[in-house]
Amino acid sequence: MDQPRVGAGVGIMLLRNGKILLGKRHDNPEKAKSALKGAGTWSMPGGKLRFGETFEQAAQRELLEETSMIINNPRIICVNNDIVEGAHFITIGVFSDTTQGEPKTLEPDEITEWRWFPLDKLPKPLFFASDEVLQCYREKAFYKKRS
Repeated sequence: MDQPRVGAGVGIMLLRNGKILLGKRHDNPEKAKSALKGAGTWSMPGGKLRFGETFEQAAQRELLEETSMIINNPRIICVNNDIVEGAHFITIGVFSDTTQGEPKTLEPDEITEWRWFPLDKLPKPLFFASDEVLQCYREKAFYKKRS
């Protein structure tokens, strides 16, 4: 029997004029495709790392695929160990405050809308992996050990 595998992905924190870009995951779990669950939550753009990609390349590709936006100067800000029943991902937090374009909803079966939110007025519920990237950003922590 195969052992479960650990996946790797990126969570992309985009900041513009003091606001962060978040997408509303579809309420239907079958459409909000993610091994980490999260249907109906607000999430940063992101997704799985492909074989041979750098973290920055994955962030550029995922952002373009999901929103049509171009990310400039992506920086790695954190690494998180995200585990739920049946899934384990290493999430690389990528940050940029310089992007080109406005978000378009290119995958409406997964993310139903994109909106900019002030950092002090975030919607609920937040996707837990995105919330962890935000916590690292706020606390200037690269990695937070969990017990």
